[in-house]
Amino acid sequence: MKFFAAVQLNLVFALLEAVHGAPPALPSPSASCSTPTTVSGFTNAALPDPFVFNDGTPVQTVEDWACRRAQIGALIQGYEAGTLPGKLDQLSGSFSQSGTKGTLTITAETGGKSISFASTITYPSGTVPASGWPLVIAYEGGSIPIPSGFAVLSYSNSNMAQQNDASSRGQGLFFQLYGTNATASAMTAWVWGVSRIIDVLETTPAANINLQAIAVTGCSRDGKGALMAGAFEPRIALTIPQESGSGGDACWRLSLWEQQHGSVVQTATEIVTENVWFSTNFANFVNTLNVLPYDHHLLAAMVAPRGLISYENTDFAWLSPLSSFGCMSATHTVFQALGVPQNHGFEQIGGHAHCAWPANLTASLDAFFDSFVLNQTASTTFFSTNDVFYGVPWNASQWINWTTPTLTQ
Repeated sequence: MKFFAAVQLNLVFALLEAVHGAPPALPSPSASCSTPTTVSGFTNAALPDPFVFNDGTPVQTVEDWACRRAQIGALIQGYEAGTLPGKLDQLSGSFSQSGTKGTLTITAETGGKSISFASTITYPSGTVPASGWPLVIAYEGGSIPIPSGFAVLSYSNSNMAQQNDASSRGQGLFFQLYGTNATASAMTAWVWGVSRIIDVLETTPAANINLQAIAVTGCSRDGKGALMAGAFEPRIALTIPQESGSGGDACWRLSLWEQQHGSVVQTATEIVTENVWFSTNFANFVNTLNVLPYDHHLLAAMVAPRGLISYENTDFAWLSPLSSFGCMSATHTVFQALGVPQNHGFEQIGGHAHCAWPANLTASLDAFFDSFVLNQTASTTFFSTNDVFYGVPWNASQWINWTTPTLTQ
């Protein structure tokens, strides 16, 4: 296996067998934090530096990173995701339970319009923990093995915003509320739905959910969505995208590099014609990726310092295996800068069907659940690839050309 040190990024995983408490919370960005949705005149063929602000000022402190994170979120909305709406006029919910099945119903109102949606929560049997059950929000039910003792909410994200094909634009409950001309992509609409679920759980003690112990997961297209939810929703303690590929834990620039070297992968130019996961505005940039002042290493870095582990499958070149590895290698520098590299994991193997779960990945998954959801002692130093990149060359310094700082408090 090829460990992160093998790409000369000097991360000493073996020394980081730590006792994890709750991940340190970022401060709120100051009122002076500038968050434009675009940056004029930007161009960079490599992956953009996480540790400089839009104006080139260096990121030096944890407080600086909180502002930089807000900047990244604004840029992602501006270029590819569309606008994530703010406060609703009214939000309410109800909960009922029969045996181990619960139903959480949510009603959202704004601008004179209203929608309602319901999610099923499957509970463990036995006595409710004093702090409530830990919860996994699983896009379309998910496909990872969830340990016993967790409640699982099956999130019907496709009802929130449809994703059948390119004709799905503006269809789904979210667009019934905000209008078919809303700039939000399907994935942004899904994030909105996850946040409303958590909002209502916060005011629904009868649901018996531990609000400090929420994870999110999904596979393939829903893995893309789960990563975006973890990035934009800070109340999620652990984010687990599975085989998300391009548009998920892969970087646009790196996927194009793979295509240019003969690998048949999903690129930005293809993905905008396939479905509505991204805003219509993104099509304006897919042929000029160097002008994007971010890439998906920065989307994933928005999760930091909370827990993040992603899983990829090299049996499917379409998933852009080099891109995922390189992109997450770049993301890892942010966790390193914050002093928590053990909070970020990546596992890339083959030998199984798409979205199937091989047993040899369970140890890493359970460790991340134990550490970041259950607040137990566990070693989470998992970051490896099987090196199956279909002949595409990987040179870390070509893409990751910044020096990783140590961000001070």
